[in-house]
Amino acid sequence: MRKRHKYLRKLTAGLKILGPGLVTGSSDDDPSGIATYSQVGAQFGFAALWTALVTFPLMAAIQEMCARIGLVTSKGLTSTLRFHYPKWVLWLMIAFSFPAIILNIGADIAGMGAAAHLIVPVVPAFAFSILFTVLILAAIIVFPYKKVAGILKWFCITLLVYLAVPFFTDVNWADVFKSTIIPHITWSKDYINALVAILGTTISPYLFFWQATMEAEDVKKKGRALMVDKRMITKMRGDVDTGMLFSNVVMFFIILTCGSVLYPHGVHQIETVEQAATALRPIAGDMAYWLFAMGIIGTGFLAIPVLSGSLSYMFAETFNWKQGLDKKFYQARPFYGVIIISLVIGVLLNLIGVNPVQGLLYAAMLYGLTAPVIVLVVLHISNNPAVMGNEINGRWSNILGWLTFLLMAAAAVTMLYLQFST
Repeated sequence: MRKRHKYLRKLTAGLKILGPGLVTGSSDDDPSGIATYSQVGAQFGFAALWTALVTFPLMAAIQEMCARIGLVTSKGLTSTLRFHYPKWVLWLMIAFSFPAIILNIGADIAGMGAAAHLIVPVVPAFAFSILFTVLILAAIIVFPYKKVAGILKWFCITLLVYLAVPFFTDVNWADVFKSTIIPHITWSKDYINALVAILGTTISPYLFFWQATMEAEDVKKKGRALMVDKRMITKMRGDVDTGMLFSNVVMFFIILTCGSVLYPHGVHQIETVEQAATALRPIAGDMAYWLFAMGIIGTGFLAIPVLSGSLSYMFAETFNWKQGLDKKFYQARPFYGVIIISLVIGVLLNLIGVNPVQGLLYAAMLYGLTAPVIVLVVLHISNNPAVMGNEINGRWSNILGWLTFLLMAAAAVTMLYLQFST
């Protein structure tokens, strides 16, 4: 018993040390990510496992730039754009981000409801969706930012269930290793769509805004001076790298699970969240089924506050509203109003028959189309001495940043070409 408490104290201390990077990286594996990775594994087996190695350094580089912008400027990306760039750039960013974030929220809520319905079939999925929405809103409005951040860190642990699932199945680890280190690309519309969706759900624009804003919030909370030293930068990079690595490991194991369980048994198309979990049950057993369903619910509680919060910060910074998750509702009504409206719209999307998995996949693909533009903006800001002072990008940051832009732009253009030419 004493040893168990010792490990728990170590885990709690470790979570306290890690900052916004862990929450940002973990929220990237939201129901949208889970649906995307599950569909990719079911449709192509292990063929896309190599993408986990490629996306890690790319997303770590972009998120580090965003975090550094927040640290140096004590402002989010939107505020930085408002103060240093033409207004049309700011509005372009909002126009590109808003539809994908709203669709993502709606599909995540629907996915959580569907997963809960699997566990308690007597309660309709839509009832669960409403319940989860109310609980998330209550947590965001009632608790201060420090408490919300602490809760979100604990929800990161729910992602560990996906690392356990493959060990309840029969996996050919030699094939896994081969597919991980040797890239495989098929020139087909479905495969290119899958690659764009993977890039879109791992390198998601809403995470850029959230990362920068949370770093800026931390600066304000701790009362630091605007002068950023090397120790702060090093600590931030370690936090970001930890979060992004965790995100990519989870992505790898979800593709691995569905690639080893569903693909060999002819289950190549996942239309609903229920089907994703239910398909695992007769092949991998009840444990895989329960873990998969519970993971979707846990990641939804983690991701939806990040999604709605990033959208709210964007609008608050654009219109110079009072903002902050640490403020009471009456102190920042418009800020919390955006969060409420975005979640309400998300619930209402269920009423018009949005298929959870298809909605999640479309959101990921929309991110894949819009992210290259936003990556360009982040690159420009992080290389602008007027904004960043001496903390502009180094050589490797720029190499990885431009590689991210070129890869995402090429994948998006290829997807559009195949979409309209076939």
